[in-house]
Amino acid sequence: MKAPTAVVFDVGNVLYGWDPESFLARQIADDEARLKFIADVDLWAWHERLDGGRPYDEAAAELSETFPDYAHLIAAWGERFGETITDPVPGVHAIVEELDERGVPLFAITNFSADFWAPFRKRENAFFSRFRDIVVSGEEKLLKPDPALYYRALDRFGLKPEAAMFIDDRLINVEGARAVGMHAHLFTSAEDLRERLEQQGLL
Repeated sequence: MKAPTAVVFDVGNVLYGWDPESFLARQIADDEARLKFIADVDLWAWHERLDGGRPYDEAAAELSETFPDYAHLIAAWGERFGETITDPVPGVHAIVEELDERGVPLFAITNFSADFWAPFRKRENAFFSRFRDIVVSGEEKLLKPDPALYYRALDRFGLKPEAAMFIDDRLINVEGARAVGMHAHLFTSAEDLRERLEQQGLL
């Protein structure tokens, strides 16, 4: 493969931490009750459907009707979702800044609810202004690792697959990127990422 010339980041747990468990613990201190809520509403699968493009208001109304005792928790998930997103992942923002200063084109592909993305993007506008484009699953109604999402992103970015280095913390998404011909890196730490980018001649 030719050496990559652009870098495509995931957002959650690569650029910013995502810690929904701590957020839920603040809502439901009792471990057993918290786990029961997660299991009863099948929270992670429900949230994935939001990432896949389902509007939060519609999904929340339906779930609250089915589980009225949990309506306040379902409402909090939407109203306070920003609290599940934690600080920048240590060391990664410095790498982004260095890449940008070197003129390396920066992009992102993220599994993220369209409803939740808009306020977060606005909140972190100074940082995300370094990115030329960001493809959001909830807006596209496609989820990583669906190859269609990678192809759509590459088309929008104006990149051939072999020109892109994709970085994600989930192996299934890394493998999905490789399957469409992208360079890909499984994120574990800023130090490891820096080494890989140096090897590729991007840093």
